[in-house]
Amino acid sequence: MLKEFRKFALRGNMIDLAVGIIIGGAFSSIVNSLVNDIIMPILGLFTRQINFTNWFISLDGKHYVTLQDAQSVGAPTVNYGLFISGVLNFLIMAFVVFLMVRWINKLKKPEPAAAPTTKACPYCRSDISISATRCPHCTSDLSGEDE
Repeated sequence: MLKEFRKFALRGNMIDLAVGIIIGGAFSSIVNSLVNDIIMPILGLFTRQINFTNWFISLDGKHYVTLQDAQSVGAPTVNYGLFISGVLNFLIMAFVVFLMVRWINKLKKPEPAAAPTTKACPYCRSDISISATRCPHCTSDLSGEDE
């Protein structure tokens, strides 16, 4: 059983997955810092410091000034402001990740184009091997053709 586990754990894709998870965790902290420390303060200038956390509905029928007041007395609440805040944070995070991945993809060098392995027969226009001397479709002799 240990040999089987070792074989499973040391497969290439398993190691790649582990590295991806570790790098993803580190990348997550970078994106969180970017959103919380840079983008949200700038966004706060435009939203005039709207505090979504105090947008809630108290289900006991009483009025509470803040969500913390309602929670301190144990009142059941529907916290739609926290939900809106979570959705906005997700959208901002998704957009930032999109921009970062787009930027990283621009930094990558394009892979060289693979050498062609087929060519068109000059007689029937079928795709044939680049090294063919006779077309398998129309049986034309291609040995005297110039490329």
